[in-house]
Amino acid sequence: MIRYLGTRLWQSAVTLILASLVIFFGVRQLPGDPALAMAGEEATPEQVEAVREQLGLNESMITQYLKFVGNMFRGDFGNSTRTGTPVTDLIATTLPVTLWLSAYAIVVAVIVGILFGVIAERYRGRWPEWGANGFALIGLSVPNFWLGILAILYLSVNLGWFPASGYVDIAEDPLRGFYYLTLPALILGTGLAAVIMRQTRASMIETMSTDYVRTARAKGLSRGRVLMRYGLRNSLIVVVTIVGLQLGGLISGAVVTERIFALPGFGKLTLDAVFTRDYPVIQAVVLIITVAYIVINLAVDILYSLINPRIRVGGSN
Repeated sequence: MIRYLGTRLWQSAVTLILASLVIFFGVRQLPGDPALAMAGEEATPEQVEAVREQLGLNESMITQYLKFVGNMFRGDFGNSTRTGTPVTDLIATTLPVTLWLSAYAIVVAVIVGILFGVIAERYRGRWPEWGANGFALIGLSVPNFWLGILAILYLSVNLGWFPASGYVDIAEDPLRGFYYLTLPALILGTGLAAVIMRQTRASMIETMSTDYVRTARAKGLSRGRVLMRYGLRNSLIVVVTIVGLQLGGLISGAVVTERIFALPGFGKLTLDAVFTRDYPVIQAVVLIITVAYIVINLAVDILYSLINPRIRVGGSN
């Protein structure tokens, strides 16, 4: 295990360095001049050049990159070219909103997806399976922004069950905070729940047709007990894989959901940075999402061996 972790950490460090190269040079291929955006359209060439010198954009690309990497390892991403606020302060304000939303959406998706997957396998060929498959079809085919608009129209405006927009800090008022995040989390988790449901159903169907399950049934164990003891446990490996792959995607993909429900999260910060060519913020946002993917993939590999002891990380016996 220790050797495997050392190998993965080394690979993660290399991946992070390569990602920093792509992030740094890729961001600078965006059209537009951040110095001109910061100075304003009415600025003279001298004023634009002064801003460019202040931001360090007149230095060579190699020098800018080395400074970027050095500051990155110190946790310093510079100041926003749009507001002048330190990027770390902007991230510290907006990232918790997106993390809470993503975590809430994952909890909802896992519960709903596993529940519907078990129901679909338990009642194969009957109306509960048809209902579960219909839910999965809607979750996979209907875009989140359309579901969000419908949810606001019917659940918020017409019925008044949930607020249409806004955010309450969970640290200050947990009950109201989760209440305000419930509808966005349901919308964001719908697609993930549909994927989990389909994969859970397929995994459980495959498990229930194996020889050891038939042996357990022959010894007198009920179908429900075998389903929960063997089928559900084996399907958790698939669920962990899906959640691990989708967690980073939820953090980056919450942009639309946050925009619809007016949440002051990572998505709003990202869009504002892209529209204003705010290089430091864009670099920090993409870098954080990259680190999230690396850490989550490592955690998923370790969880495999905890869920199923027959699986050994690193391919060891």
